[in-house]
Amino acid sequence: MQTCPQCQQAVKETAIVCPHCRTELKAFGHPGIDLHRTRGDRYLCETCAYLADDSCTFPQRPYAKECTMYWHVDEPFQEEKPRYQPPWYARIPTSALFLGLLAFCFLVVWLR
Repeated sequence: MQTCPQCQQAVKETAIVCPHCRTELKAFGHPGIDLHRTRGDRYLCETCAYLADDSCTFPQRPYAKECTMYWHVDEPFQEEKPRYQPPWYARIPTSALFLGLLAFCFLVVWLR
């Protein structure tokens, strides 16, 4: 479980809004995009790795207090999780499955 940045209460990882203080936890209401917020008068851009290497495309740069792209300079970069891959049988085209089934039927009839 994660903690709410506003009230420090425990909330589920998939929570979009904190059930205790109603603070928005995910960006644009999407449970997969984290919304990073700064505390106090500082800006997130001051410690963001994207600003340091000049690859930031966020429109509020360099004065963002909320950001979906934020990555702290001192944190090691982590690879993205691999995309979902369907099982092997879902990647075979339907025509190949049909031809395989047809060949199997002919084999069964021929061996009788």
